[in-house]
Amino acid sequence: MTAPARRGRPGYDLESLLLVAVKLFNDRGYDGTSMEDLSRKLGITKSAIYHHVPSKEELLRLAVDRALDGLFEVAESTEALDGRAIDRLEHLVRGSVLVLADRLPFVTLLLRVRGNTKAERAALARRREFDHLVTDLVKQAEAEGDVRPDIDPAIAARLLFGTVNSLIEWYRPRRGASPGELADAVCKMAFDGLRA
Repeated sequence: MTAPARRGRPGYDLESLLLVAVKLFNDRGYDGTSMEDLSRKLGITKSAIYHHVPSKEELLRLAVDRALDGLFEVAESTEALDGRAIDRLEHLVRGSVLVLADRLPFVTLLLRVRGNTKAERAALARRREFDHLVTDLVKQAEAEGDVRPDIDPAIAARLLFGTVNSLIEWYRPRRGASPGELADAVCKMAFDGLRA
């Protein structure tokens, strides 16, 4: 007995659908991308997309969560480390660069959300939570005498992650530095300037 023929265009599962959606969101903007645009790009019907997700906003939520989940995995591994706060902070920055390199389209989208939808507001809330973790580590490192006391910890945290986040504008995998080399460069530049 032969299996029934699959309906729709082969090869589009939720993961491949998400990858195409993220590319379109990054190229056209979330608000500038319709489900019709997505269905045309995929060569499938909108109903085939709705088989996988209930809405465009759900695609956005899945995409930004992919980036945020990676960052929070690094944060959890950082919290589990013993040692000085400056070393844990460097671990967090290094790990965040690696997440960015590994999930570049997802992190790019995350950094472009503005809070216009429920999914965007939830993502921004999680980003603020991550920012607080970074600021707390900078404060601990300052209290331990390893970070210059003349730089406000919140400003230092923003500058650190402003540097990391700026990588989305120019870093392209397979052209130039490996993710590890990139993480080394960011950490050397940032931490040689922060250490007391």
